[in-house]
Amino acid sequence: MNTAETHNSSWGVWTWPNLVTVIRLAGIPLFCYLLAFTDHYWTAAAVLAVGGGTDWVDGQLARRLNQESRLGRLLDPMVDRLYILTALLTLTFLDLIPWVFTIAVLLREAALAVCVPILRWHGYGPLPVHFLGKTATFVVFMSFPVLVIAGLDNGAEVWAAPLGWALALWGLGLYWLAAFVYVRQTFMLVKAVRLKRTNGQATPTVV
Repeated sequence: MNTAETHNSSWGVWTWPNLVTVIRLAGIPLFCYLLAFTDHYWTAAAVLAVGGGTDWVDGQLARRLNQESRLGRLLDPMVDRLYILTALLTLTFLDLIPWVFTIAVLLREAALAVCVPILRWHGYGPLPVHFLGKTATFVVFMSFPVLVIAGLDNGAEVWAAPLGWALALWGLGLYWLAAFVYVRQTFMLVKAVRLKRTNGQATPTVV
C-alpha cells in the first residue's frame, strides 16, 4: 500500500480540510443566534450562504493537498446535513417557510437514512456523494438565505420571495430525483450481494 492510500484510509484528524469543515460547523449556532435573537437578518443570511456555499472548499483542499481522510469523508456530509436541517427547522419555526415544504425535505432525508443500515447489513459503507445530490443540496440551501431576506426585509420581498421559492422548489425536485438515484444504487448493490451469496462468492467488507 502506498503512502497516499495509507493516508486516505486513516482518520486524519489534523488537516486543513477538516479545519475548514469545523469552521463551517461553527457557523450553524452563529446563524441561529443572529436570526432568532437579533435584527441582523442580512448578516444571518450571509453566514448561512457562506457556510453552505463553501461546501466545495474542504473537498478541493483535501484533493489538492492530498489530505483526504476517513474523518473528512464522514464530517463533510454530516455538516451539510446539519446546515440543511438547522436552516430548515429554524425557518419553519419562524414561519418563513411552510411545514409542507419542511415535511417534503424530511421525508427525503428519512428515505435515505433507511438506506444506510441496509447497506451496512450487506457489507457496504455509505454511498459516495452523487453530483446530482450535491447540486440539489446546493440549490435547496441557497434558497434559504434568500427566503430569510424575503420574510424579514419588507423592502426586498418583491424580488427575494420569487427568487427564493424558485430555488426552493427547483432544488426540492432535484433533491427527490437524487434520492431516487441513491435508493436505486442501494437496491442494485443489495441485489448484487444476494446474487454473490447465492453463487457462493465472498461478500464485501464494510469500510
